Amino acid sequence: MELAEGTPILDSISSTADIRSMDTDKIKSLATELRNETVRTVSITGGHLGASLGVVELTVALHHVFNTPDDRLIWDVGHQCYPHKILTGRREKMLTLRQGGGISGFTNRAESEFDPFGAGHSSTSISAGLGMAVARDLDGRANNVIAVIGDGAMSAGMVYEAMNHAGSQDSRLIIILNDNDMSIAPPVGAMSAYLSRLISSKPYRHARDFAKQLSQKLPRRLEEAARRAEEYARGLVTGGTLFEEMGIYYVGPIDGHNLDHLLPVLKNIRDDEGMGPVLVHVVTQKGHGYAPAEQSPDKFHGVSRFDVVTGAQVKAKSNAPSYTSVFSDEMVRLGDVDKKIVAVTAAMPSGTGLDDFAEKYPERFFDVGIAEQHAVTFAAGLAAEGVKPFCAIYSTFLQRAYDQLIHDVAIQKLPVRFALDRGGLVGADGATHHGCYDLAYLGCVPGIVVMAPADESELKHMTATAAAFDEGPIAFRYPRGEGIGVELPAKGTPLEIGRGRIMAEGTTIGIISIGTRLAAALEAGEKLAVQGFSTTVADARFLKPLDENLVRRMAAEHEVLITIEEGSHGGFGANVIEFLTNHGLMDRGLKVRTMAIPDIFIDQDSQANQLIQAGLNSENIVEVALAALGKNAKNISAKNSA
Repeated sequence: MELAEGTPILDSISSTADIRSMDTDKIKSLATELRNETVRTVSITGGHLGASLGVVELTVALHHVFNTPDDRLIWDVGHQCYPHKILTGRREKMLTLRQGGGISGFTNRAESEFDPFGAGHSSTSISAGLGMAVARDLDGRANNVIAVIGDGAMSAGMVYEAMNHAGSQDSRLIIILNDNDMSIAPPVGAMSAYLSRLISSKPYRHARDFAKQLSQKLPRRLEEAARRAEEYARGLVTGGTLFEEMGIYYVGPIDGHNLDHLLPVLKNIRDDEGMGPVLVHVVTQKGHGYAPAEQSPDKFHGVSRFDVVTGAQVKAKSNAPSYTSVFSDEMVRLGDVDKKIVAVTAAMPSGTGLDDFAEKYPERFFDVGIAEQHAVTFAAGLAAEGVKPFCAIYSTFLQRAYDQLIHDVAIQKLPVRFALDRGGLVGADGATHHGCYDLAYLGCVPGIVVMAPADESELKHMTATAAAFDEGPIAFRYPRGEGIGVELPAKGTPLEIGRGRIMAEGTTIGIISIGTRLAAALEAGEKLAVQGFSTTVADARFLKPLDENLVRRMAAEHEVLITIEEGSHGGFGANVIEFLTNHGLMDRGLKVRTMAIPDIFIDQDSQANQLIQAGLNSENIVEVALAALGKNAKNISAKNSA
């Protein structure tokens, strides 16, 4: 793409009212400037580029046609919301995107009145939009509600639940289906644009309503035949039969990059106040207008900083492999050893590292789309027939399938293996993507085995442990990012279920870590030793079953016992305290402290800064230990230096 020398039209915008007053030619120029500005911004900050570039014209058109923010504009997930943010008063803050104290990479109600509903997970927009539309009707207001949803998000069952309700509710709701991948309808063109303008126009709607009223005077069989004939005739041309059958008026497909086609249709729909729920099918291209993103839409979905001219991304070199890649390599190895092993994911083959498994064993790989509930029950069905499914889902996304985990897997004791990527704090994606709750929500489920590796080598062993375990469900959660650089074994070795390990021996303070806070615990032990306090550090490995012998020993041999986890309250520490109290192990005066993520939603920032905010670093462990002993860390440091 050729970057414009300046952005005079974009510079002139002080509110969305300025966009509404522009003519079509100026709107087209604005779209060009907005695309350039989006590329420039994301090249500096990193973020979700491809989806944002795909909706530039649509974004400009929506703000031109509709009276935002009074008209509610909801972006599903929010991956594509950067042009929207630039146009709605946040342009000067875009260089703080996804940074601590900066603006969110998703829509956020607390950030702007132009973000009426926040989301980081997909497929919520139609449900939320319908709720807003019904609330509007109850209040007697007349504003529009527009939900923009991508074709990928349309694979989630929640969408069809919402559309089924919308079709029966008959509240005025505008759904924009942004089709940038599936192309679920015939190719767009001049004829399609003409038909879309026609069927979205008020005269056509009135004629259709008249014909409907006339057909109701006919015998019932003839009335039904007439209705179906009209809907199927439109469906053959437009591809909208499915939506029509759900009671949603369908318009499209429309070229989402052609403002001459897009604007008249949106205006027709805006001006027809008698229209109930309507779906406008807009076909776009991810990365449109920027050649590198057009050619590699997968690589430009989420990007680090990049060179605008070449598209080359700037990535920091690491000496350690990512946890995701370690899991990926072990899955490929296990797939070769055991032909019964299959992999299931919910629209995240690359994010979960299963793309290599899919390439080598395509017949044993299943991407079910954005449908976590189905993924879990599908895996349960596989397990019921003797197959060995690994269900690889981000920790934060498995929350959406909690009932299936309990009802379809755990109660039936089916050996589904859950690989939970992005456990703990995840950095720039923020609160919607933190995997904080898995230890708590898994730990209370009867019969499940729950593990958390302290490093990448342990992840390899735990993947092999899950493959070998066939007595019921088993889960292991691991963090986003690179490992700590330990030597990796050639293959994983199954661990003894429910057995932790002692990493350092001491006498006064005992620290039990689960997951990747072990390195901080060991560092804290060294700092405490320098101050004269002998410390034992243990790696629990298992939340469930808890290594009771290890906990008993740590309780019996130390004055202070500290648990630490990169998870919410109610997880590992809570389980340890319950065991200690129920077995009288605190009766002799043992001082117990738990360290976990505080009871707040932590905003986007670097993972390192989030750990500081959570108070889970080695310095925090030292402070907690000394406070439990009645010591002051500053006084001890001063005494030692003297």
